[in-house]
Amino acid sequence: MPILLFLIDTSASMNQRTDLGTSYLDIAKGAVELFLKLRSRDPASRGDRYMLVTYDEPPYCIKAGWKENHATFMSELKNLQASGLTTLGQALRSSFDLLNLNRLISGIDNYGQGRNPFFLEPSILITITDGNKLTSTAGVQEEVRFHFFKVSFKWQRTCRYFCGRCTLPVKNKLDQTFHLHEP
Repeated sequence: MPILLFLIDTSASMNQRTDLGTSYLDIAKGAVELFLKLRSRDPASRGDRYMLVTYDEPPYCIKAGWKENHATFMSELKNLQASGLTTLGQALRSSFDLLNLNRLISGIDNYGQGRNPFFLEPSILITITDGNKLTSTAGVQEEVRFHFFKVSFKWQRTCRYFCGRCTLPVKNKLDQTFHLHEP
């Protein structure tokens, strides 16, 4: 019964439009909808739980937690709006904190008593972003800086990642086409 947490970039840069007139946020929403549609065809997905987290300030970043049903998740996904800053580090921290809270409530983790190794619940964090510069109220950051672990005996996380970047042509205000990523 895995948990799939979708972390969607809702910064203002996601309002950029492609040549087809679709915003990056609309593309991200469509990707999540397609993923869920394809996943629902698999009989092993019956116990899946979905969470939706955005780049907003905590606690407003949590749009759908582990107790919400599929309809609530889809409704929150469709209502996402792009505004604000690109705060990837804070959004990742909120996502891992939410997953950790779920593990505490479900009894997987017991602080001071160790971990229950016989009770496994895989968590998959899927981040969708345009990959623009990381911005915060303090300015532009060059990299994400935060600590996954506050204490050394906390449950282990195996982090595997896949990073793909799609370069879509976008239009600026003068209706000239330029590319986000030069080859």
